[in-house]
Amino acid sequence: MLLTGFSTLVWLLYMVMLVLAVVALFLAATAREDAYRAADKQKKSFWLIILGITVAVNLFVPMLFLQLAGAVASIVFLVDVRPALRAVSGGGGRRGGSSSDGPYGPYNGGR
Repeated sequence: MLLTGFSTLVWLLYMVMLVLAVVALFLAATAREDAYRAADKQKKSFWLIILGITVAVNLFVPMLFLQLAGAVASIVFLVDVRPALRAVSGGGGRRGGSSSDGPYGPYNGGR
């Protein structure tokens, strides 16, 4: 019974790492190339390769060490790179801004 519970826990850990890698890969693929340069991060192709390898390892290679290394890469992307990309791209939702705000401040219609 204890072994069954442990194997369920390990399976859930694998699934969490896979979902984390897939989400990071999707977010890396949908970000603009110029945002990576503007945020002074590695190239988009670098992150796509690293995160693609992470997804492949999680799907096909049952080696916990490689999967943990991929989880670290996914976490680094989600915690460090993505917020920098969102800040450069103007993302982040509406935080006190108006619908008429432009990139340099509010647009007043030429008044």
